[in-house]
Amino acid sequence: MTKISLALTTALVASASAFAPSQVAKSTTVLSATGFEEVGGVAWDPLSLGKLEDANDTFPNMFPKSQYLQEAEIKHGRMCMLAWTGVWATHVGGMGLGMHLTGMPIESDWTKALGAFSAEQPAMFAAILLFISVAEGESVGHSGDNWRNMSTKEPGNLGFDFLGLTKKLSEEDAARYKIVELKNGRAAMIAMASLFAMESIPGSVPLMNIFN
Repeated sequence: MTKISLALTTALVASASAFAPSQVAKSTTVLSATGFEEVGGVAWDPLSLGKLEDANDTFPNMFPKSQYLQEAEIKHGRMCMLAWTGVWATHVGGMGLGMHLTGMPIESDWTKALGAFSAEQPAMFAAILLFISVAEGESVGHSGDNWRNMSTKEPGNLGFDFLGLTKKLSEEDAARYKIVELKNGRAAMIAMASLFAMESIPGSVPLMNIFN
């Protein structure tokens, strides 16, 4: 449980740093953080999907601009991190690594885990749904039209830092945690995609066979 608590605490710090409002003054280190440092600071985008907004002259408002794409990536990364944690929390034996969380339902089939959780923990399930609803409304609501880069808020910033975690961080550390969250979100999206692939096409993810 110590490892799980440490992992959850780290994830919370990373998420809170992304939710909190950004500072006005930023150092060079903050500005240069892109999340693609391992590949020379340039996003891997062979299909140029991130540049679809350049076609707006020909097809006005047909393709989303950068604010919408950044918001979507951060949001879906957070969703998949929560989903992956939910799989580990409810799976018998923690998928071979013993990471089942005490108090969570035990379900050998991860595709049925959400139903088991909602049946055994209705109050917690309702609280999670409420939080998701508030976060979703905040991300696309009063802040403006991010589809056309007209939103007034930073992508992924929900202003949610009730523990004041970011106040204890330097600008460099806050920027680093945002990159940590972004990269872990990307990994979680791949992980969840692998679970669905494994369920749909048995044997398509050999690594998962190790975890039985």
